[in-house]
Amino acid sequence: MKTLSIDIETYSSIDLTKSGVYKYTQNDFEILLIAYAYDDEEIKIIDLKNNEKIPPQLKKDILDENVIKTAFNANFERVCLSKYFNTYLSPKMFRCTQVHALYLGLPHGLDNVAKSLRLKEQKLEEGKSLIRFFMKKENLDLLTSNSESIKKDEVIKKYEEFKKYCINDVRVERSIRKVLEKVKLPESEQKLWELDQEINDRGVLVDTNLLKNAIYYDNIFKSNLIEKLKTITNINNPKSNNQMKDYLKSLGVEVNSLSKESVGDLLNSDEVQNNPNYEKIKEVLDLRAMLNKTSTKKYEAMERCMCDDERIRGLFQFYGANRTGRWAGRLVQVQNLPQNKMSNLEEVREKIRNEINTNFPSRKKDFNYDFNINSYLYNQENLSDILSQLIRTTFIPKKNHRFIIADFSAIEARIIAYLSDEKWRIDVFNTHGKIYEASASKMFKVDINEITKESELRQKGKIAELALGYQGGVGALVSMGAYNMNLCESELIEIVRAFRSSNTNIVKLWNTVEKAFIEAVNNKSIVHIDKNISFIYEGNILFIKLPSGRRLSYIRPKIDYNNAFNKSIITYEGVDSTTKKNTRLTTYGGKLVENIVQAIARDVLGEAMMNLRNKGFNIVMHVHDEIVLEVENGVSSVEEVCEIMCKENRYLKGLKLRADGFESNYYKK
Repeated sequence: MKTLSIDIETYSSIDLTKSGVYKYTQNDFEILLIAYAYDDEEIKIIDLKNNEKIPPQLKKDILDENVIKTAFNANFERVCLSKYFNTYLSPKMFRCTQVHALYLGLPHGLDNVAKSLRLKEQKLEEGKSLIRFFMKKENLDLLTSNSESIKKDEVIKKYEEFKKYCINDVRVERSIRKVLEKVKLPESEQKLWELDQEINDRGVLVDTNLLKNAIYYDNIFKSNLIEKLKTITNINNPKSNNQMKDYLKSLGVEVNSLSKESVGDLLNSDEVQNNPNYEKIKEVLDLRAMLNKTSTKKYEAMERCMCDDERIRGLFQFYGANRTGRWAGRLVQVQNLPQNKMSNLEEVREKIRNEINTNFPSRKKDFNYDFNINSYLYNQENLSDILSQLIRTTFIPKKNHRFIIADFSAIEARIIAYLSDEKWRIDVFNTHGKIYEASASKMFKVDINEITKESELRQKGKIAELALGYQGGVGALVSMGAYNMNLCESELIEIVRAFRSSNTNIVKLWNTVEKAFIEAVNNKSIVHIDKNISFIYEGNILFIKLPSGRRLSYIRPKIDYNNAFNKSIITYEGVDSTTKKNTRLTTYGGKLVENIVQAIARDVLGEAMMNLRNKGFNIVMHVHDEIVLEVENGVSSVEEVCEIMCKENRYLKGLKLRADGFESNYYKK
């Protein structure tokens, strides 16, 4: 079977990074260059901008399902070529080299992967500047104009460099693919990527009336806030950090930072609490916090990437978290939408959705009118919070359909109990499922019936469950907000001790996993542990083989010895989550268990999505452990969906899953 490597260069007036490839290919989109190569043959290039024609055999092969096309981030080439040929190119025709790289723990980006693999072939550094240059319409127009000028000569010269850059990308992608082929991407992962592409292609419908009204109201609200802040402070730009710092200094408060965290600490400080201008300082900072609220910017993100049919596509990045293989959000970032906490959500949603029309007042003198409507409707709550809670509800099913929304219950807690054989936890999940209450009961030796939903012990059980399962200590509890519960450090130390003494098998699992990793690296061997998990050293990579057969990858692992702590330290090459750069990372037993548990949870979600797709369900979104289906009215039920999701996993025998769901005419949580 022939393999066809492809890279394309394109133009569109739409910003690809902000709007995504599906929106990008609308309107004035065009393909400028196509570089390609069959197997190991010479790389060729077609200049479509200068009216070169695609060879008939190449066109036939691009459209042929039996010819495999490869590209780095194949979603881009597939969507763009589908648009160009005006026909749907199935993901089955493609293999994504980026997915293969991420599967092996390599970084995002063609250039970063080539550097990490230390290849002879590297991406040309001038590529980004060339792309920016030919994103300017005037440069492209000059390229094909009949005029004679020095400027045109410069454009032609750059275009020749652009061609070399496109050809080189095929060369680099092909070199990467040859190295990666030494460790095959499992067929199951290819199938799951194909499903991911189907979900991204399908997209999800947007309630455009609610979207436009939310943006309108947000602009009115923020304009009102600016006017109010100007009146109080007499500064020209209340959004300016420097001007606001000077204003606070005039009230006797020195401020280094105006970040959300810093402002919270500032308002709780003695300096501000005892300041005679405390009320004014608090009012100004509260108003400014409303003004700077970022969550409502998601409405603008939706508007930017919404396609002509009012659906948003390309929301999910397959293997976005390359340590565990979990999906990441793109464009609107549906993974971190605010929850719906309003008791009158339906009423508020309908009011915002239907209140404004094209004749609604928009002049500055009408701001108070709008603001008063807000105060009247929502009991003095600030509109920014209301609009934040309505973001989810902007996603809707198409006509004559509804959403079925279902998610796995406490899936990570169930998996770690299963892997560690922590029997009391398994019993909880197989019966009442109240893990926070049960954990508190076990930790503090109190009858579970005495622990209510509002009790302090339940809160301690909850924070312990969320923070300590992966070898976290006091710092993990603090990160989870322990100090907001008025817990002192001695209490936090006691919670850590109680959790570990109540979960001895989980503690044992941390140690078992760490020892297996170290042994496999030191001996360049294979180490098996319970539940069909293996540690395999192969080709300078430490693989953790999961029950599904999928592997987690730790590149160039090393075992060092820390004399101060009298223990071995595990390091490997990976992408730093903060700097996004490739570096040496440190890990340990609890962190490795977290990787394993989250990876298995991802596999469970993937299996559930495949089962639902095979039963004819259309998935429009999936968020963490939740799946959103667009289902025709009168067809199927929540119970049927949950039953399919909880079907016993073929490689996790004995793991009991639970899913809960509901139906809705819009997305909510």
